Amino acid sequence: MIRKLCSGSGLGLGSRSGGVRLSQRFLLLILLSALITVCFGAIFFLPDSVRLRRFFLLPTEPQRTDIAGSGLVPGPAAGSPHRQTEAHIGSVRRGQEDRFGKSSVTEQMLQEVTEGEQRLISASESGTEVNRAEVEASNSRYQPPLEARTEPVDQDVRSHREKVKEMMKFAWNNYKQYAWGTNELKPLSKNGHASGLFGGLLGATIVDSLDTLFIMGLQEEFREAKEWVENNLDFNVNGEVSVFEVTIRFVGGLLSAYYLTGDELFKMKSIELGEKLLPAFNTPTGIPWALINLRSGVGRNWGWASGGSSILAEFGTLHLEFMHLSEVSGNPKFAEKVMTIRKVLNRLEKPHGLYPNYLSPVTGHWGQHHVSIGGLGDSFYEYLIKAWLMSDKTDEEAKTMYYEALQAIETNLVRRSASGLTYIAEWRGGILDHKMGHLACFSGGMLAMGADDAPTDQSKHYMELAAEITITCHESYRRSATKLGPEAFRFDGGADAVATRMNDKYYILRPEVVETYMHMWRFTHDPRYREWGWEAVQALEQHCRVDAGFSGIRDVYSTLPHHDDVQQSFFLAETLKYLYMLFSEDELLSPEHWVFNTEAHPLPVIRRNTQEQVITNDQ
Repeated sequence: MIRKLCSGSGLGLGSRSGGVRLSQRFLLLILLSALITVCFGAIFFLPDSVRLRRFFLLPTEPQRTDIAGSGLVPGPAAGSPHRQTEAHIGSVRRGQEDRFGKSSVTEQMLQEVTEGEQRLISASESGTEVNRAEVEASNSRYQPPLEARTEPVDQDVRSHREKVKEMMKFAWNNYKQYAWGTNELKPLSKNGHASGLFGGLLGATIVDSLDTLFIMGLQEEFREAKEWVENNLDFNVNGEVSVFEVTIRFVGGLLSAYYLTGDELFKMKSIELGEKLLPAFNTPTGIPWALINLRSGVGRNWGWASGGSSILAEFGTLHLEFMHLSEVSGNPKFAEKVMTIRKVLNRLEKPHGLYPNYLSPVTGHWGQHHVSIGGLGDSFYEYLIKAWLMSDKTDEEAKTMYYEALQAIETNLVRRSASGLTYIAEWRGGILDHKMGHLACFSGGMLAMGADDAPTDQSKHYMELAAEITITCHESYRRSATKLGPEAFRFDGGADAVATRMNDKYYILRPEVVETYMHMWRFTHDPRYREWGWEAVQALEQHCRVDAGFSGIRDVYSTLPHHDDVQQSFFLAETLKYLYMLFSEDELLSPEHWVFNTEAHPLPVIRRNTQEQVITNDQ
């Protein structure tokens, strides 16, 4: 319509210009200028139109077809639209392979032209227009059938995996029915659960579940979740959120969904939230505050933390997500923030080589000398070895920090009980507390992950230590009436892998033990790990499944459990995902190509291509 108006009006004006007065000519010139401005302004200020650009001989932009993990959008290519689309597909394919390798999830996407891309090529050849939204929809529907390529051959194992998938559907459907849009489900009350960790931020279960739904092939449920994220996920909330929890659940969940699907929505949302979290690092040392108001940017620490300290497991568990935020945004500031944390830690003297759980963001000095591989410390160590692995084994600093810390832990904290169970105690100012938390049970998997790269022929030793820790954690499950493990268990006063205090006897659907089973299965293929995982599935079904979801229990030693009425978001993000992977083939999210954040959100290994390495070396 604009094109027609411009050409028609111009001819009319030109035919009358010879016989009019000067004032009329002046007015006509003004009118002509206005029309030209409207015509050409439309090209630059109205929404993109292929027809308009072609009419004015401007190059048409190639369709953006997002392949999982590319993180980059090439600019317009020369030549026909058909060749531009082909070139774009090729460039994304090369970029994906160079940067992240051929992952098990995206490999099929890189081997074939998607349905949407084929429609673009055909349309370009015939001169027909294609609706971009329709193409994106068809691309999102064309996702590799993960189940078909990772389904176990063994019939029993396959049925176990199907059971886990059914549990996920049950948990999701009840959340959708009774608590949609809230953070978590209260399955007994049949309504939403508000957690103080998220301030006014909503949808924790939805974002935490995105990749689990996708991996399990629950396409309709994934579509529902994506639609909610697109229309309802709002970060402009006036409330304090936990920087740690929001990073591992929301940022991690969005990044993982982006890398698995290639959908730009998830990438842009993750960057937007990452920007909101940056003011937390505005401290004298660069060690971030524990809490941040997403609207005002004002931060503070937990009131209960030693001397106003930040917590090691919180500020030390941002590295993977912030490195990937820099990858997808092209902005180095995210990576710079977490590398500053590294610098501060490396300058500090460590008591006996150990990292205390409390550090002042103001003075840069340690707080109370409490060391734990469980709560307050756990995932800091996990992220050291995972930073090494995620960097394609180029982050030598992370590797050194991990193995030095591990040596100090083994020397000072690893002990053996009277019955021969190996455990990791806690350290309080030089005095051992012979307690091991459920959270510390992730360490079996961590030790196995790092065994191959251990110094001075320690690989076998660390695999043996990993197996011993896994046995101990399994025993904490086996020795309870419900066959589920307590929050913490002791090795003193006659206790051996059992909880002795009432406030340690609860189980809140935690994943760490089955996480370690999954890793140990993948590294050893010892069948007992799958057997133990199936025991956990049966116990969850018997004691935690209620009419409208899954609930934690208050006493694992009681045969009539009292439920806590919370279906934690990490149950869907971690516990069920790790169980599903335990009963899948190893190609599903292979450790060669993926690293899990501490909320079980898979992030790809970052591979630097040859050109980048050459540039770095030249500098």
